[in-house]
Amino acid sequence: MNTLQSPPDPHVLARAAAKVKRHVMPLFVVMFIVNYIDRVNIGFVRSHLETDLGIGAAAYGLGAGLFFIGYAIFEVPSNMLLQRYGARAWLTRIMFTWGAAAMAMAFVRGETSFYVLRFILGAAEAGFFPGIIYYFTQWLPSTERGKAMAIFLSGSAIASVISGPVSGALLNVSGMSLHGWQWMFLIEGFASIVLCGFVWFWLQSHPREAKWLSVEEKDALVGAIALEQQAREAVQTVKPSMFKLLADRQIALFCFIYFSIALTIYGATFWLPSMIKKMGNLGDFQVGLFNSIPWIISIIAMYGFAAMASKWKHQQAWVAVTLVIAAFGMFMSTTGGPVFAFVAICFAAIGFKAASALFWPIPQGYLDARIAAAVIALINSIGNLGGFVAPTAFGFLEQTTGSIEGGLYGLAGTSLVAAVVIFFARTAPRGDAPRAPNGKAADNATPQHVLNHAMKPDAKGAAS
Repeated sequence: MNTLQSPPDPHVLARAAAKVKRHVMPLFVVMFIVNYIDRVNIGFVRSHLETDLGIGAAAYGLGAGLFFIGYAIFEVPSNMLLQRYGARAWLTRIMFTWGAAAMAMAFVRGETSFYVLRFILGAAEAGFFPGIIYYFTQWLPSTERGKAMAIFLSGSAIASVISGPVSGALLNVSGMSLHGWQWMFLIEGFASIVLCGFVWFWLQSHPREAKWLSVEEKDALVGAIALEQQAREAVQTVKPSMFKLLADRQIALFCFIYFSIALTIYGATFWLPSMIKKMGNLGDFQVGLFNSIPWIISIIAMYGFAAMASKWKHQQAWVAVTLVIAAFGMFMSTTGGPVFAFVAICFAAIGFKAASALFWPIPQGYLDARIAAAVIALINSIGNLGGFVAPTAFGFLEQTTGSIEGGLYGLAGTSLVAAVVIFFARTAPRGDAPRAPNGKAADNATPQHVLNHAMKPDAKGAAS
């Protein structure tokens, strides 16, 4: 018999959530910026690797893709260990190893070492993104996670804006018989190692450990999150297992939806610069400036859509709207000249980046907290394989047809399919033997029914 506790004071809960976001979000955004730069900076040294090491286009493409293979393989184990050892220790470990791997890229000597180090870098980064998402489930009530995700994901957009100028400047560094591309890898990788020290001293693994929260605020956060978990357990009498969840249709839907989102994001990320170059006689710096525009727009869009989704509840509908926007933008990019295509991609960025932020609260609400870390990691690892599929498919299409129009049509179609599929995704578990708050069996009882009952000031019901 699990007795649903009294709901926390909403004013205290709001104050505590605001403190959490002020304390951790700036650090998380900086971590994501550094993470993203270490992941994509290889795009700025492609010509240097070919000139200095003889790494051709095919080898470069394979090495770039191997990052996502290593990432996918080690994502789930990494997040299971995060749940065991705590966010503070494990996120520090992740940052240190990915920083070391990023620095090691400076000592690539040929194709084999290039393949190995890109794979290792992906394995080292595995667990970071779902680890942050899991952190939110332990520190913020469900109503606050969407906005927190939008702020966090803005880190990738910010990194897209600044990675070109930063990496371009570092390519001009020389000395100690090292090339500029080697200095770029060393300096940007070392930044991750330095940052891991801040992570160790700044983060705590559980709200109870936070000295910057009052006792009342700690109780409010812990109580609200426990109440949400009790609501899930009220309709899920048997503890879920990873093996059962792997066969769960909902998990398959989540994986497909996020794969569709990631496919569009990486398709645009890797091919936007080449589309911009077709707009005219633009230099590398000008291309970099134009390349930043869609990501600046997407930062505003992510937070705006998250705020609207928080106010007008229906998470699936908001994700569907943003996916339709992404699909429309991708399709329209094939119907006009280069300038029109660029404008269309800017419009599509509003959709696919906002969809990425709006998606995650859905599996967070569905998953039992006891296995959430591992399943979130699974969804993220499969989704990120879009980073392998998109550039590979686009490259094949351009080589065989001389155009990437087919790829853009594919991205538009995939986004539309995902916009339909999202309505089949549940935001709460179905449960084996649902019961209403009065303890009687009820076919239509859901965690939200139980939670709504508990959130009433006079709620005294219990759920078994």
